[in-house]
Amino acid sequence: MHYLDNSATTQVCPEAAQAALFAMTREFGNPSSTHTAGREAKKLLDRSRASVASALGCSPAELIFTSCGSESDNWALLSGAENMKRKGNHIISSVAEHDAIRRSLDLLEERGFEITRLKPGPSGAVSADAVREALREDTILVSLMLVNNETGAVTDIAGISAMLREEGSQALLHTDAVQAFMKIPFTPKALGVDMISISGHKIHAPKGIGALYVRKGLRLKPMIVGGSQEDGRRAGTEATAQIAAFAAACEVAAPKLRENGDRMRGQREEIIRRLQADIPELRVIGGGAPHILSISLPGWRSEVLMNFLEAREVYVSKSSACKKGARSHVLEAMGLDSKTIDGALRIGLCRYTTQEDIDALCEGLKAAHATLAHR
Repeated sequence: MHYLDNSATTQVCPEAAQAALFAMTREFGNPSSTHTAGREAKKLLDRSRASVASALGCSPAELIFTSCGSESDNWALLSGAENMKRKGNHIISSVAEHDAIRRSLDLLEERGFEITRLKPGPSGAVSADAVREALREDTILVSLMLVNNETGAVTDIAGISAMLREEGSQALLHTDAVQAFMKIPFTPKALGVDMISISGHKIHAPKGIGALYVRKGLRLKPMIVGGSQEDGRRAGTEATAQIAAFAAACEVAAPKLRENGDRMRGQREEIIRRLQADIPELRVIGGGAPHILSISLPGWRSEVLMNFLEAREVYVSKSSACKKGARSHVLEAMGLDSKTIDGALRIGLCRYTTQEDIDALCEGLKAAHATLAHR
């Protein structure tokens, strides 16, 4: 199998799987229990939080574990807007965000907030100038994705943060960094943000674990109430096995972040070079991050190409997995023509991607182009 859909999810690495198994079978106590088993589980939870926080570049106290990136996005927007509503009701985001953001914005709009949804530029990113033009005195929240999950476009969040400070804006700044975490270097301080969403299953941890960074001093209203877990900010018994696995995945990825990024960037460039030589009409869409490549064969159908590749055990996608095959709103937002959108494929690389995977993809698309052209 040549798995090249790592932007949808990743294979769990052995270290994460072992950490989860250990937590489930050895230190399985409830971290809130006061007996020895509970205290040992609490120590595991604390160590794991410190590891993920270290990889992100923040204090452990600023990191709250969630069930996934979507929950983190929902919480940041819904509670962030609620936190600031006495100061205004205007929110800035973009039409190219993940559905977890888009649907949260729809809910906020129903609650009376005014939303400005910016269009991305030709690269798929949103510029600081575009945010500046939309900024108002009553703007209370800006939420923009750091790395777009479909095109890999990188938005200059640090530049937008600097612009907000220059303008004296009161707005909170949130970024969905699910596709950026452990793929490109960044820290909350370098970005200048108030909130960051991350997820485990994009970095070789299991599904079902994410986190929300909330800068010190910002107190968000909980979305899940009950017990006093996560310092009273998110109720529910902590998923210690997933959390331990998340930490293990971070511990493996963080030391080789730049090395892995350089290797994936080289693989991405090789794919582009080989495919453009074999398929002259191929179009590269946006881009910037090393691990995501969006391409299109205008006039061809994504589904047909995917089926041809799948028959060769090569797995890619046409857009976000959350879309379940629906047309890409991101590519539509970029103003691409219908033929380009309908022929688009997303290739997701990871640290386990091999030369054999690259060869299988390039040879498969070359064969698809030659075979289907004669039908």
